[in-house]
Amino acid sequence: MLVLTRKLGESIAIDDHIKIVVVQIKGKQVRLGIKAPKETKIHREEVYKAIQEQNTAASQSDLEGLSDFAAELKKK
Repeated sequence: MLVLTRKLGESIAIDDHIKIVVVQIKGKQVRLGIKAPKETKIHREEVYKAIQEQNTAASQSDLEGLSDFAAELKKK
């Protein structure tokens, strides 16, 4: 993990297409602004984890559905 110190208004560049700017510092909270191409998906970590869990559940459900379908085909 890379750890950097930035002041209000300073930024971090990631590759040539992503820029993270410290927009506000208030107590223990830091507000960040992120400039990135539209196709770059950016989520808070808790949202990202929820999306991953939903995707995993959906893919397992799809596999179960396919197993049931295959079993029905074998009966015929």
